[in-house]
Amino acid sequence: MQIFYTVRPGDTLYNIAMRWSVPLQALIAANNLAAPYTIYPGQQLSVPPGITTYVVRPGDSVYSISQRYGIPMSVIIDANGLEPPYIITPGTVLTVPQGVPFYMVRPGDTLFRIAVQYNVTVDGQPRPDLIIKANNGLTPDIVPGMRLRIPYAPPVEAGPLAVLFTDGFADFIVPDILALEETGSIQVDDAGRASTIFWSPDRSKIAYVADTGVISVVNVSTGSISKIDQISFLAFVDWSPDNRRLAYSTGRVIRIYDVLNNTFVSIDRPGASYAQWFPNGVELLYEAKDGAGISQLYRSNADGSSERQITNNRNGPLNEVRLSPNGNFVLYTSPGVSISEIYTLELATGRIYKIPGGPEAKNYYPTWSPDSTRIAYSSTWFRNGKYYSQIRMSGVRGEGDTILAISSCYSTPVTWSPDSTKIAYLSGCREDVPPVEVWSIDIRKPVPVNVQSGFLFYNLDWSPTR
Repeated sequence: MQIFYTVRPGDTLYNIAMRWSVPLQALIAANNLAAPYTIYPGQQLSVPPGITTYVVRPGDSVYSISQRYGIPMSVIIDANGLEPPYIITPGTVLTVPQGVPFYMVRPGDTLFRIAVQYNVTVDGQPRPDLIIKANNGLTPDIVPGMRLRIPYAPPVEAGPLAVLFTDGFADFIVPDILALEETGSIQVDDAGRASTIFWSPDRSKIAYVADTGVISVVNVSTGSISKIDQISFLAFVDWSPDNRRLAYSTGRVIRIYDVLNNTFVSIDRPGASYAQWFPNGVELLYEAKDGAGISQLYRSNADGSSERQITNNRNGPLNEVRLSPNGNFVLYTSPGVSISEIYTLELATGRIYKIPGGPEAKNYYPTWSPDSTRIAYSSTWFRNGKYYSQIRMSGVRGEGDTILAISSCYSTPVTWSPDSTKIAYLSGCREDVPPVEVWSIDIRKPVPVNVQSGFLFYNLDWSPTR
């Protein structure tokens, strides 16, 4: 449900956004505000997820913190399970929500107007019925002073969004979390944080790599699962454009597996990683060490012939290598985990560009948009005693790098919708517990939308363009 903050005298959109580190454009879009973006005391603003922790300082009290943030003391007390006399000690990390989980009806309000104001719409049409559904016993006849729970509207269907999750007893792949009741789920084995899923281009199959390294192919229409191989080296596979071959590295060889006749060929390339197809379906891209043991990128025919080196790297290892869908650029991260910067390589010119990245230089899960014009990624940010991640987007040469949303996880996989207009990501992390929320955001109107909550999610992949 949406969270509402009541504007106080002296507030501006900018200082409200800064208070919780919410992207300003997200705050504007969440409330459908128009230039010059004037707000007034008593106005209720829907606040997207942001930084909701605060490290207690000497002299702080629950009252002083509530005054600083402009929210009721009861909200802080309830969020932290505090008991009388509400003593807090310096260094304690408190949760400070952006407001209350309800909207207070004002004179002149109607459910239709509230739906319009706070984006409770589907296909551009206001849906007051979704507000009624979220409030048990509610009728269209609302009166001032009523407290209403305002839901996030479901995102517009843009193709199946597959997720990998556990309910605590078994592990499942849901082919489309946006239509869970219609598509159902498929039980799998050995899911975990290192597990990955990959849609085939025609949306008929999902390749699943378990925590154990077992590679399976899931038939989406029948739910049947075929285990084809086991690897111990990077849970990454790539579908060929013809939907029948998987390319992956075992650490000793690059393997091309035909999922229709269950045969494979191997290319002797010890230490290779991130094997993937060029759009022509006859060439491969991969990372491997040169004669001096330095990480480089190579391309070759699918049988390993005509190999040629395409980088002249002299720095650290090249990680998370991804070829753009149009085959014109390659992105990678370097040098490692503690510091992870994103670079792109333009294949036609050999020019290398650095993506600006986040404040900690810990940038993970870079992913190309299907139209090859943008990169989405997760950037770790330590703030107010806790790790968060910024969901960021950049142009292919680092231009226009911007923060779209905040996830409460150290890092999160991100994935693009087939039309390159939306990004899905995970959030809802608590200490060492996996994320429990799936979110999406439309880059044209950056309002984060909660897609699903309540399970432990490991990975997600939006289907490619058919």
